[in-house]
Amino acid sequence: MKRNKITIVGAGYVGATCAHWAATKELGDIVLVDVIEGVAMGKSFDLMESSPVEGFAFHIIGTTNYEHTQDSNVVIICAGLPRKPGMSRDDLLAKNTQIVKSVTEQIAKYSPNSYMIVVSNPVDAMTYVTWKVSGFPTNRIMGMAGILDAARFRTFVAKELDVSVEDVQALVLGGHGDTMVPLARYCTVAGIPISYFLSTERIQAIINNTRKRGGQIVDLLKTGSAFYAPSASAVQMAESIIKDKKRILSCSAYLNGEYGVKGYFIGVPVKIGGSGVEKVIEINLTAEEQEQFNKSVKAVKDLVSRITL
Repeated sequence: MKRNKITIVGAGYVGATCAHWAATKELGDIVLVDVIEGVAMGKSFDLMESSPVEGFAFHIIGTTNYEHTQDSNVVIICAGLPRKPGMSRDDLLAKNTQIVKSVTEQIAKYSPNSYMIVVSNPVDAMTYVTWKVSGFPTNRIMGMAGILDAARFRTFVAKELDVSVEDVQALVLGGHGDTMVPLARYCTVAGIPISYFLSTERIQAIINNTRKRGGQIVDLLKTGSAFYAPSASAVQMAESIIKDKKRILSCSAYLNGEYGVKGYFIGVPVKIGGSGVEKVIEINLTAEEQEQFNKSVKAVKDLVSRITL
């Protein structure tokens, strides 16, 4: 039986940690790619040599050569410049557009049937770039955003209530950034709405913390951005494709009229399975939620309008 093949482009903190999560889950063989000579190879050696200790079976190649990525099933794009203190995701637009464009061209050449998961920031715009450059069907292109944002929301709620994060579910829509839309109405603890447990003021504080968390981590790290939670989120998406799990996850997906948006990649709940984005789930929004969502969509549109390919 042929094993699945996962390519991860960018062997920095996010990409290397993606490789780690994918290896521990035994999702398939891994190709770790980086433009800096030796980085991907060194990290692949190190990760491979942890497998006897942890007891997971896989094979990994670290390389600068995209020929090794040929016939990948899933590709996770982490390449690009990380955010630094004082830098918004928007500041990354021009430089990361060229990086993601170059990566996408290589992936489309060697793995024309792959599914691509974009992590590079600003992710909604970079997912759009990946789609335009690759020419792939929209179901095979998606961005990692809402899973990470919802995970942060869930973490704050669990800590506030002193309950297990496993029992907390949350949903975050919109662009991945300061305009994201955490939906408190759809956040539950073991099926119970959080409004049963928390005041409006405490819920709003959690929403604000969710929006700010990425920037807080950047300020604390000083030389980069978050990597454990983003990489875990990307690999959850990859796992749902590879195992055809049909997970309902919030991802940056192409909208073709849903939510009143057409032609852009925006964070919404979708069903992810063996055919990639199999369904966009359109939920009812209140007037206030719709207004926030429209504001977030406008922010993404403004970014995309500044992209030069």
